[in-house]
Amino acid sequence: MSLFRLDASINPATSQSRALADLVEAEWSAEHPDTAIVRRDLGSEPLRSTTWREVVLSGGASDAELTDSQREARRLMTTLADELLDAEAILLAVPLYNWGVAAHVKSWYDVTYMDDRIKGGALNGKPVVLASVLGGNYNPGTPKEGWDHSTPWLRRVIEEVWGADLLVVQRQFTLVGVNPALDQFTEVAAEIKTVSEQLARVHGRTLADKTNTRRLDIAS
Repeated sequence: MSLFRLDASINPATSQSRALADLVEAEWSAEHPDTAIVRRDLGSEPLRSTTWREVVLSGGASDAELTDSQREARRLMTTLADELLDAEAILLAVPLYNWGVAAHVKSWYDVTYMDDRIKGGALNGKPVVLASVLGGNYNPGTPKEGWDHSTPWLRRVIEEVWGADLLVVQRQFTLVGVNPALDQFTEVAAEIKTVSEQLARVHGRTLADKTNTRRLDIAS
Protein backbone atom coordinates (compact mmCIF):
# COMPACT_ATOMS: atom_id res chain seq x y z
CA MET A 1 0.00 0.00 0.00
CA SER A 2 1.31 3.43 -0.84
CA LEU A 3 0.78 6.99 -1.98
CA PHE A 4 1.51 7.47 -5.67
CA ARG A 5 2.89 10.90 -6.53
CA LEU A 6 3.35 12.20 -10.04
CA ASP A 7 5.31 15.39 -10.78
CA ALA A 8 5.20 17.10 -14.16
CA SER A 9 7.25 20.29 -13.80
CA ILE A 10 10.21 20.57 -16.15
CA ASN A 11 11.99 22.84 -13.63
CA PRO A 12 12.38 20.76 -10.46
CA ALA A 13 14.60 23.26 -8.63
CA THR A 14 12.06 26.08 -8.86
CA SER A 15 8.82 24.14 -9.29
CA GLN A 16 5.83 25.70 -7.58
CA SER A 17 3.63 22.68 -8.31
CA ARG A 18 6.13 20.50 -6.45
CA ALA A 19 6.17 22.92 -3.54
CA LEU A 20 2.37 22.82 -3.34
CA ALA A 21 2.30 19.03 -3.59
CA ASP A 22 4.99 18.80 -0.90
CA LEU A 23 2.53 20.35 1.55
CA VAL A 24 -0.12 17.78 0.64
CA GLU A 25 2.39 14.95 0.95
CA ALA A 26 3.65 16.16 4.34
CA GLU A 27 0.16 16.05 5.83
CA TRP A 28 -0.55 12.64 4.31
CA SER A 29 2.76 11.27 5.57
CA ALA A 30 2.14 12.62 9.07
CA GLU A 31 -0.90 10.36 9.23
CA HIS A 32 0.78 7.44 7.43
CA PRO A 33 4.47 7.68 8.43
CA ASP A 34 5.33 4.08 7.61
CA THR A 35 3.63 3.93 4.23
CA ALA A 36 5.71 4.05 1.07
CA ILE A 37 5.53 6.85 -1.48
CA VAL A 38 5.93 5.75 -5.08
CA ARG A 39 7.13 8.58 -7.31
CA ARG A 40 7.12 9.20 -11.02
CA ASP A 41 8.73 12.35 -12.41
CA LEU A 42 7.42 13.06 -15.88
CA GLY A 43 9.17 16.41 -15.98
CA SER A 44 12.61 14.85 -15.65
CA GLU A 45 11.83 11.51 -17.31
CA PRO A 46 9.00 11.90 -19.84
CA LEU A 47 7.67 8.91 -21.72
CA ARG A 48 8.84 8.35 -25.28
CA SER A 49 6.47 10.07 -27.68
CA THR A 50 5.90 6.79 -29.54
CA THR A 51 4.81 4.74 -26.50
CA TRP A 52 1.06 5.35 -26.85
CA ARG A 53 1.20 4.66 -30.59
CA GLU A 54 3.00 1.35 -30.03
CA VAL A 55 0.46 0.25 -27.42
CA VAL A 56 -2.48 1.13 -29.67
CA LEU A 57 -1.02 -0.56 -32.74
CA SER A 58 -0.25 -3.72 -30.78
CA GLY A 59 -4.00 -4.23 -30.50
CA GLY A 60 -5.00 -7.66 -29.26
CA ALA A 61 -1.90 -9.40 -30.60
CA SER A 62 -0.20 -12.04 -28.48
CA ASP A 63 3.17 -11.31 -26.95
CA ALA A 64 4.87 -13.50 -29.54
CA GLU A 65 3.36 -11.43 -32.35
CA LEU A 66 4.60 -8.08 -31.03
CA THR A 67 7.62 -6.15 -32.19
CA ASP A 68 10.25 -5.38 -29.58
CA SER A 69 9.07 -1.76 -29.33
CA GLN A 70 5.46 -2.83 -28.92
CA ARG A 71 6.41 -5.34 -26.25
CA GLU A 72 8.35 -2.68 -24.37
CA ALA A 73 5.46 -0.23 -24.66
CA ARG A 74 2.99 -2.76 -23.30
CA ARG A 75 5.24 -3.52 -20.35
CA LEU A 76 5.49 0.18 -19.59
CA MET A 77 1.72 0.56 -19.85
CA THR A 78 1.27 -2.18 -17.27
CA THR A 79 3.86 -0.61 -14.96
CA LEU A 80 2.21 2.81 -15.15
CA ALA A 81 -1.23 1.35 -14.50
CA ASP A 82 0.10 -0.74 -11.59
CA GLU A 83 1.45 2.42 -9.97
CA LEU A 84 -2.04 3.89 -9.92
CA LEU A 85 -3.85 0.70 -9.01
CA ASP A 86 -1.51 -0.35 -6.20
CA ALA A 87 -1.66 3.02 -4.47
CA GLU A 88 -4.16 3.79 -1.73
CA ALA A 89 -4.13 7.45 -2.72
CA ILE A 90 -2.84 9.55 -5.61
CA LEU A 91 -1.18 12.98 -5.67
CA LEU A 92 -0.70 14.74 -9.00
CA ALA A 93 1.44 17.90 -9.28
CA VAL A 94 0.71 19.41 -12.68
CA PRO A 95 1.57 22.95 -13.83
CA LEU A 96 -0.17 24.72 -16.68
CA TYR A 97 2.05 25.02 -19.77
CA ASN A 98 1.02 27.11 -22.78
CA TRP A 99 -2.61 27.14 -21.62
CA GLY A 100 -3.12 23.40 -22.05
CA VAL A 101 -2.30 19.91 -20.85
CA ALA A 102 1.44 19.43 -21.16
CA ALA A 103 2.40 16.86 -23.79
CA HIS A 104 4.19 14.61 -21.30
CA VAL A 105 1.15 14.55 -18.99
CA LYS A 106 -1.23 13.78 -21.84
CA SER A 107 1.04 10.99 -23.06
CA TRP A 108 1.15 9.46 -19.57
CA TYR A 109 -2.63 9.58 -19.30
CA ASP A 110 -3.15 8.11 -22.77
CA VAL A 111 -0.81 5.19 -22.10
CA THR A 112 -2.31 4.35 -18.70
CA TYR A 113 -5.81 4.50 -20.13
CA MET A 114 -4.97 1.73 -22.59
CA ASP A 115 -4.79 -0.70 -19.65
CA ASP A 116 -8.03 -2.68 -19.49
CA ARG A 117 -8.19 -2.39 -15.70
CA ILE A 118 -8.16 1.40 -15.88
CA LYS A 119 -10.79 1.37 -18.63
CA GLY A 120 -12.85 -1.03 -16.53
CA GLY A 121 -13.16 1.38 -13.62
CA ALA A 122 -10.53 0.00 -11.25
CA LEU A 123 -9.78 3.55 -10.01
CA ASN A 124 -13.38 4.20 -9.07
CA GLY A 125 -13.59 5.94 -5.70
CA LYS A 126 -9.84 6.20 -5.20
CA PRO A 127 -8.89 9.47 -3.40
CA VAL A 128 -6.87 11.87 -5.56
CA VAL A 129 -5.46 15.34 -4.98
CA LEU A 130 -4.53 17.49 -7.97
CA ALA A 131 -2.07 20.29 -7.18
CA SER A 132 -2.14 22.71 -10.08
CA VAL A 133 -0.25 25.97 -10.60
CA LEU A 134 -0.74 28.70 -13.20
CA GLY A 135 1.64 31.51 -14.02
CA GLY A 136 -1.12 34.07 -14.49
CA ASN A 137 -4.63 34.63 -13.23
CA TYR A 138 -7.45 32.89 -15.09
CA ASN A 139 -10.32 33.63 -12.73
CA PRO A 140 -13.72 34.85 -14.00
CA GLY A 141 -13.51 38.47 -15.08
CA THR A 142 -9.77 38.42 -15.84
CA PRO A 143 -8.42 39.01 -19.36
CA LYS A 144 -7.48 35.32 -19.72
CA GLU A 145 -10.60 33.83 -18.23
CA GLY A 146 -11.14 30.43 -19.83
CA TRP A 147 -7.55 30.06 -21.03
CA ASP A 148 -6.74 27.29 -18.56
CA HIS A 149 -7.40 24.19 -20.66
CA SER A 150 -5.45 21.89 -18.36
CA THR A 151 -7.31 21.86 -15.04
CA PRO A 152 -10.82 21.40 -16.52
CA TRP A 153 -9.58 18.51 -18.67
CA LEU A 154 -7.85 16.87 -15.73
CA ARG A 155 -10.99 17.24 -13.63
CA ARG A 156 -13.05 15.61 -16.36
CA VAL A 157 -10.85 12.57 -16.88
CA ILE A 158 -10.08 12.01 -13.18
CA GLU A 159 -13.65 12.40 -11.95
CA GLU A 160 -15.67 11.09 -14.88
CA VAL A 161 -13.35 8.65 -16.66
CA TRP A 162 -11.43 7.28 -13.69
CA GLY A 163 -14.37 7.78 -11.35
CA ALA A 164 -11.93 8.89 -8.67
CA ASP A 165 -12.70 11.01 -5.61
CA LEU A 166 -10.94 14.25 -6.54
CA LEU A 167 -9.81 17.30 -4.57
CA VAL A 168 -8.12 20.21 -6.35
CA VAL A 169 -5.79 22.85 -4.95
CA GLN A 170 -4.70 25.52 -7.38
CA ARG A 171 -2.28 28.41 -7.05
CA GLN A 172 -2.34 31.19 -9.63
CA PHE A 173 0.03 34.08 -10.36
CA THR A 174 3.20 32.00 -9.84
CA LEU A 175 5.01 34.17 -12.41
CA VAL A 176 4.64 37.25 -10.20
CA GLY A 177 8.20 38.07 -9.18
CA VAL A 178 9.48 36.38 -12.33
CA ASN A 179 7.75 38.39 -15.05
CA PRO A 180 8.16 42.16 -14.42
CA ALA A 181 4.89 42.82 -16.24
CA LEU A 182 3.09 41.23 -13.30
CA ASP A 183 4.79 43.22 -10.53
CA GLN A 184 1.60 45.18 -9.90
CA PHE A 185 -0.02 41.99 -8.62
CA THR A 186 2.59 41.25 -5.93
CA GLU A 187 0.22 41.65 -2.99
CA VAL A 188 -2.57 39.69 -4.64
CA ALA A 189 -0.15 36.90 -5.54
CA ALA A 190 1.06 36.71 -1.95
CA GLU A 191 -2.51 36.34 -0.71
CA ILE A 192 -3.22 33.64 -3.29
CA LYS A 193 -0.07 31.78 -2.24
CA THR A 194 -1.08 31.82 1.42
CA VAL A 195 -4.60 30.61 0.72
CA SER A 196 -3.48 27.86 -1.65
CA GLU A 197 -0.86 26.60 0.79
CA GLN A 198 -3.44 26.44 3.55
CA LEU A 199 -5.79 24.52 1.27
CA ALA A 200 -2.99 22.13 0.27
CA ARG A 201 -2.49 21.24 3.92
CA VAL A 202 -6.21 20.73 4.41
CA HIS A 203 -6.40 18.52 1.33
CA GLY A 204 -3.42 16.52 2.58
CA ARG A 205 -5.22 15.76 5.83
CA THR A 206 -8.43 15.00 3.98
CA LEU A 207 -6.56 12.65 1.66
CA ALA A 208 -5.20 10.83 4.70
CA ASP A 209 -8.68 10.59 6.23
CA LYS A 210 -10.17 9.28 3.00
CA THR A 211 -7.39 6.72 2.79
CA ASN A 212 -8.24 5.50 6.29
CA THR A 213 -11.93 5.30 5.44
CA ARG A 214 -11.21 3.41 2.24
CA ARG A 215 -9.03 0.94 4.13
CA LEU A 216 -11.87 0.23 6.54
CA ASP A 217 -14.36 -0.18 3.71
CA ILE A 218 -12.09 -2.65 1.92
CA ALA A 219 -11.40 -4.55 5.13
CA SER A 220 -15.08 -4.89 5.89
